[in-house]
Amino acid sequence: MKQKIVVIVGPTCSGKTALSIRLAKSFNGEVISADSRQVYRGLNIGTGKVTKKEIAGVPHHLLDVASPKRVYTAHDFTHDGRKAIDRIVKREKLPIVAGGTGFYIDALVGSISLPNVPPNPVLRKKLEKKTAEQLFKLLERKDSVRALSIDKDNPVRLIRALEIAEALGKNPPSVSEPIYDILWIGIAPKKEILKKKINERLLARMKQGMIREGTSLRKSGLSHKRMEALGLEYRYLSRLLRKTITKKEFLTELEQEINHFTKRQMTYWKRNKKITWFDPKDLKEIEATVKIFLAQ
Repeated sequence: MKQKIVVIVGPTCSGKTALSIRLAKSFNGEVISADSRQVYRGLNIGTGKVTKKEIAGVPHHLLDVASPKRVYTAHDFTHDGRKAIDRIVKREKLPIVAGGTGFYIDALVGSISLPNVPPNPVLRKKLEKKTAEQLFKLLERKDSVRALSIDKDNPVRLIRALEIAEALGKNPPSVSEPIYDILWIGIAPKKEILKKKINERLLARMKQGMIREGTSLRKSGLSHKRMEALGLEYRYLSRLLRKTITKKEFLTELEQEINHFTKRQMTYWKRNKKITWFDPKDLKEIEATVKIFLAQ
């Protein structure tokens, strides 16, 4: 029999973290964070990383496992995530995967396979001359599915995706059967509510010291190029610190970009017909669904 796991997906700011902690307490679980930026040390306020107080004693995995100066890949996440699941199971706990990075989650559970495609220096040299916008448009033509889940402003990931697409024709092939028995839970607030939450959360992060965090990262040696590649909050923090945008532009443009990002997240997850979608307020219904799944 396949190991049972619960996977919680949905757009940023939808309440995945709070739900994962609630379910972990109710069903003797531990949480695996599936966020491509929360794996990095020091990226706390900008990513909305869960605090010790919020964790409330629930063990969490794959937070703060890498230096932000190096790229932590989907392959790294898959390797580390599966080891974490094995350890959780040995403790007779329920693995609960929660996060907004769809490609990482699909790779972790085996819904997609990660191809072993070696670097193509000739192609990379050619692609490095293109802007992120040009690379993204090229990827949309080459592999529209991968384009849904990728950071469209990250040249490193775009070039790697194009490299794989060039070698295989697409990124990467789907696998019919995941390696786990999965309960897919989707959290989807109403659009107007989500938009309001994004605005409120951004303002709250500013009060918490998000700009100071960006300054601290720079002082620790994180380059502006790397901050740009880390995306969203850190991309715009880099631009603010370089004074290429004003504080007003920072808030307006970042909020707009986050809203665009949530739409792309939902487009990606709507492809998965195994996901049961809930409103964040439907807590009792969600818990009942998990109870039935575990009893089967």
